[in-house]
Amino acid sequence: MKEKLRLLIDDNSTPQGKMFDYAIQFLIIASLIAFAVETLPNNEPEVTAFLYVFEVFCVAIFTTEYLLRILIAKKPLKYIFSFYGIIDLFAILPFYLTKAFDLRALRAFRIFRIFRALKLIRYNKAMQRIHIAARLMKEEIVLFLIITGIFTYLTSCGIYFFENEAQPMVFSSIFHSLWWAIVTLTTVGYGDVYPITMGGKIFTFFVLIIGVGIVTVPAGLVSSAVSKAREIQEDREDTEVSLEN
Repeated sequence: MKEKLRLLIDDNSTPQGKMFDYAIQFLIIASLIAFAVETLPNNEPEVTAFLYVFEVFCVAIFTTEYLLRILIAKKPLKYIFSFYGIIDLFAILPFYLTKAFDLRALRAFRIFRIFRALKLIRYNKAMQRIHIAARLMKEEIVLFLIITGIFTYLTSCGIYFFENEAQPMVFSSIFHSLWWAIVTLTTVGYGDVYPITMGGKIFTFFVLIIGVGIVTVPAGLVSSAVSKAREIQEDREDTEVSLEN
């Protein structure tokens, strides 16, 4: 029985497995749309009642799927604490939290229903490649974030040094300068905070040059990692096909 369930739930190469995957994908997308419709003002009572019934139905299906995945897992604890296991839990947990406790603060957990969107990763090969790519470039991304944090701090210090006397209300401290540093390094430049001194403008020029490089680095990392992820995925598929033959 476990093996049949495993083939249905985990193996999407069979017609039954594909139907199961498509059904879950449809429910995920439909539940996200229902969540968005629920936020519309002045919904009719009938619409609100239908949305609630549909939410209960979706939660029941997702809960059953979650429990079945624990049942068929060779190592249940490993699945529960895995990326997919946590996402599957987050997809249903907000519903039970808001029903178990009648506290206004806990109603905020309903927003975590949006995590259902991440469940789509399991059922889409392209999204799976992104997941593999994220694991491949994990160390590089951490290093990139550390370097970006250092540049952001140094940029905040630099603009504070140049602009504090000229604009004491805007650049009153390094912490107040952080917003300008972030939007400038990311090349967004909202224009709400900007330098007016010559030194500040020259400094900003160099910061923008660095910012262009900072923006392009993640694109290169992602492109390289996705290409590698595609190779890994194709190797896995070839291995599975050879084992079946």
